[in-house]
Amino acid sequence: MKQNRDSLVTLLLPFALILGLVLLLSLNVEQADRVVTSNDLLESWLKVTIGYLAAVAEISAAIVIGLAVIQGFLTYLKQVLSRSRVHFDSTELIRLQLGRALALGLEFSVASDILRTAVAPNRQDILNLGAIVLLRTLLNYFLEREIRQVEQSRSSDGERVN
Repeated sequence: MKQNRDSLVTLLLPFALILGLVLLLSLNVEQADRVVTSNDLLESWLKVTIGYLAAVAEISAAIVIGLAVIQGFLTYLKQVLSRSRVHFDSTELIRLQLGRALALGLEFSVASDILRTAVAPNRQDILNLGAIVLLRTLLNYFLEREIRQVEQSRSSDGERVN
């Protein structure tokens, strides 16, 4: 019974979240006319500072993901060239390491989006941020779930071998 409920949730949760995302993006939000004073030194200083912080977060995401891809590729290349019998097991390990790096990169990317919306956001900015965070959280959730499933299957396989 519990397994049927879990499989139903597994099917309906992504559908409901994607449907919510589509509805959120399709909202026609009128932007309120804001009077922006160019003399507001503090707000302009905050915008510049937070822009740099957001750029650092985006660069961090790119570096984490890029290094993980390079490391995964080099490890895979070593395995292929060594013609080892543990090729499948090492491929799963590479996938897990890459998945963890992708999850970390997504977290940096979400932090960047939050920072960009931090200073004087309007309603559309907040809705866009909500949609982006929802999408990236969905990606991260399913990525983490797959990592957990592979780790559990690896640990149960290890118990069977012992």
